[in-house]
Amino acid sequence: MDTNIKEIAQRIRMLREDLELTAEDMAAATDRSVENYLAQESGEVDLTFTFLSKCADALGVDVIELLTGESPHLGGYSLVRAADGLSIKRREGFEYLHKAPFLKNRLCDVFLVTAPYLEEEQNEPIHLSYHEGQEFDYVLSGKLRFAYEDHIEELEPGDTLLYDSSRGHGMIAIGGEPCTFLALVMKPREESIS
Repeated sequence: MDTNIKEIAQRIRMLREDLELTAEDMAAATDRSVENYLAQESGEVDLTFTFLSKCADALGVDVIELLTGESPHLGGYSLVRAADGLSIKRREGFEYLHKAPFLKNRLCDVFLVTAPYLEEEQNEPIHLSYHEGQEFDYVLSGKLRFAYEDHIEELEPGDTLLYDSSRGHGMIAIGGEPCTFLALVMKPREESIS
């Protein structure tokens, strides 16, 4: 994350206090122990995008507001040029470039992701992430090994994935080079109340 971790952590703490939520409330909302939550809220440890997304949901704000201190403000459409976007560090070595951060009322978050090829990851279990909703990934270049719970798939340019992201999923670049893919992270559908 290009933005200072301490600044983001301070925004989370201030919003939590303004809403009169306890650290225990936020720990439960982010699926962490109170100790782990407080370490993240104090900025002592790196903040993952999954953690930030869960905080934003619990605090009733857009995750971009936590990252930048600015609320999404564009209506209608958002144009982000090829080299532009909001850089987010979500996982060590991975580059996430948010391609539409300031559109109000987004139904999804759109990222251009570059996964580095790391030799040490090739024979290790793939780290799994969990977040509510669905995710669509489209491989642009390189090769990707995708883990979904106990299933493994290998993808090449032009291959796509659509999956329930609340279940364990993760990926690494394979084939000796980085892999670039487009990721659309879709928020869960709101249940209509009759």
